[in-house]
Amino acid sequence: MTRSQEFEDLRPLLFAIAYRILGSVSEAEDAVQETWMRYDAAGARPVSAKAFLSATVTRISIDVLRSARVRRESYVGSWFPEPLIDDPYEDPQRYAELAESVSMAALVLLERLSPLERAVFVLREVFGFDFAEVASAVGRSEAACRQLALRARRHVQAGRPRFEADRKLRDALAARFFEALESGDVDGLRELLAADVELAADGGGKAPALTRGLSGAEKVARALGSVPRLLESIGVTVEPHLVNFQPGAIFSNRDHEVLFTLTLDIVDGKVQTIRSVNNPDKLAHLGPVADTWAVLRAATRARHAGHPAPPQQGSDR
Repeated sequence: MTRSQEFEDLRPLLFAIAYRILGSVSEAEDAVQETWMRYDAAGARPVSAKAFLSATVTRISIDVLRSARVRRESYVGSWFPEPLIDDPYEDPQRYAELAESVSMAALVLLERLSPLERAVFVLREVFGFDFAEVASAVGRSEAACRQLALRARRHVQAGRPRFEADRKLRDALAARFFEALESGDVDGLRELLAADVELAADGGGKAPALTRGLSGAEKVARALGSVPRLLESIGVTVEPHLVNFQPGAIFSNRDHEVLFTLTLDIVDGKVQTIRSVNNPDKLAHLGPVADTWAVLRAATRARHAGHPAPPQQGSDR
């Protein structure tokens, strides 16, 4: 097997590791590409391509995360991971762990860990690397890695998100939610929301988004109930889709440009948390991205004029 073939076989795993450490599709893809460049430039072939490549992508991801932390300290509004639609890595025996580890709630929780703790947690708890492999990957002793893993595990367990265990019930409830959302059925939405439901959006200061999140079934239901009038005026399509392995949807304009994604955390038969990613920088990997400010202005003008907004021909920003 050639070096290139070895790398391609392991690419899904490398991306899966990098994404869970970084919470960014674009940065994870860059880390994987940098890993290939280092592997291709290396002299002798390593005894284990998996060990070498996993260690390399982990170290690159740690370095990237350290610099990203500085940027995130000045981030405008709520910070959420870049939405992941398809995870190329599959392991049927670890499906539940993999799905939970990549959820929006879990990745937000991992932001509380230091870069080293996060990397150790991902390698050990999510992908089952032994401590010798983890130590080699992060450049620490096995004893140090055990301590890092213990601290990380305690943090994660203390805030571990809960999700609906029954996937059929979860998916059916999500379908009802999006039907009620598209029709503006405030009563139907209120019935599906937990009493302390939270709604938050990540616009990064680059797209329309809630400055502060909303909480409570009544406030959230009324806010969501106003969405259909806006959606109708700009010809928005709603594509239900698993986003980060949780029920969600991709919202696009009539030109098939992405506006935002929505994800739902469902617990005990109710929608507990709703997260919207509006920041265009976090949506580019999904396809062409709409200028949501221009779309919003066009929709507002159309609503005041009493007729649907005309097709958008680029930004009028």
